[in-house]
Amino acid sequence: MTILVTGGAGYIGSHTVKELARSGFEVLVFDNFSSGKKELIRDRPHVQGDLMDKQAVREVFRSRPISAVLPFASLIEVGESYADPRKYYTHNLQTSLNLLDAMLEAGVGGLIFSSSAAVYGVPEQTPIPESHPLNPANPYGQTKLIVERILQDYGRAYGLKSISLRYFNAAGADPEGETGETHRPETHLIPNILLSLLGKGPRLGVFGDDFPTPDGTAVRDYIHVTDLAAAHVLALKALLAGRPSDVVNLGTNSGFSVLEVIRKAEEVTGRKIPYDVKPRRAGDVAVLLASKEKAELGLGWKPELSSLDTIIQTAWNWHRRS
Repeated sequence: MTILVTGGAGYIGSHTVKELARSGFEVLVFDNFSSGKKELIRDRPHVQGDLMDKQAVREVFRSRPISAVLPFASLIEVGESYADPRKYYTHNLQTSLNLLDAMLEAGVGGLIFSSSAAVYGVPEQTPIPESHPLNPANPYGQTKLIVERILQDYGRAYGLKSISLRYFNAAGADPEGETGETHRPETHLIPNILLSLLGKGPRLGVFGDDFPTPDGTAVRDYIHVTDLAAAHVLALKALLAGRPSDVVNLGTNSGFSVLEVIRKAEEVTGRKIPYDVKPRRAGDVAVLLASKEKAELGLGWKPELSSLDTIIQTAWNWHRRS
């Protein structure tokens, strides 16, 4: 049973490829390697290509039987999506449509979609349940919501089954050191903290200290990337076993502010972390916390590595070696 993983050489994709292989699936990675790294997928089968190239996508499905698809090739930066929404709508929607067209043509009927907590926008309640109103606060979140709605329509019209995983803040690195976060430029908090300490990145910036939170900095729900990858495998198994299409949050139902993360990183590394406070980024909300009940009850998912200590320690191990 071959699973196609697009963007499989990226951060979340490469961790998921490893978990799929560990679970006995044959994996085929499709990646243009513009940001993903071949070394992160080791010697696993791969095809170099771009999802914007509709013919190249079709050829992958013609080359061998594909049982299901896990797409990770997406533009993901909230601030950039505000500055250049055309880029985000064009890429995230066109690549999704090209992939779905190829799936329908090849008769592949299952997909696990990498969605985002960004579909909720400013929360009306916390923790956020899957039933929360959907009102994205930025173009990136809008693209994720549009693809979710496309999947709903394709399910109704063509029988395509999908599970959309709305995850919160992926962080950390593979405990065995095979893969980790390699974004260039890096915009995520934890790697930026660690890269600044290692002299591999600029001095840390804290974006906003006037949010309506206890210490004024934004609060986020952090999930270890290996736990996130494991949830994708569970969702895939559920879909292949006949589970109907669905949407599921992936988070821990607990949150940490930017300053709390900095203090924890100081504990883990034993180093003082200097930083500068900067203006808020457009589209950032104060608090994002996930309800995890549906993931636990519906998928049997239990996050095992998502303590903040483990997240920062595995990321620190990775960045010191990479």
